[in-house]
Amino acid sequence: MLAGASAIMVSNHGGRQMDGDPATIEALPGIVNAVKKFFPRRDVYMDSGVRSGQDVFKAIALGAKMVFIGRPIMWGLALGGAKGVNNVMNILRNEFNETMLLSGASNVNQIKRDHVIPKVSIGAEQF
Repeated sequence: MLAGASAIMVSNHGGRQMDGDPATIEALPGIVNAVKKFFPRRDVYMDSGVRSGQDVFKAIALGAKMVFIGRPIMWGLALGGAKGVNNVMNILRNEFNETMLLSGASNVNQIKRDHVIPKVSIGAEQF
């Protein structure tokens, strides 16, 4: 961030490398708190472990400005080519929209942290 990055990506890049390390979604709140405290105009992005529209919703609620999805897209590609990718995107979009509806949020800007209760909030209290 000090070098001028406009955002930070929270990722475990393909899996936990050590037993007991937190999942990306568990580490996200503490990282968002730190970034917003020291770099309030910078965004936090997240990937890793995103498998559903509900996962996207949770990441946004916990402070991610953007959520990247890999594995489900690759599954769709492997099983159905471009049509499979399109099908996966539609499923994710529908799951996300349904989760927003169930939470009472009518748009992305209404998704707030209190829509989810994280199991673990690594380092969140430090910042």
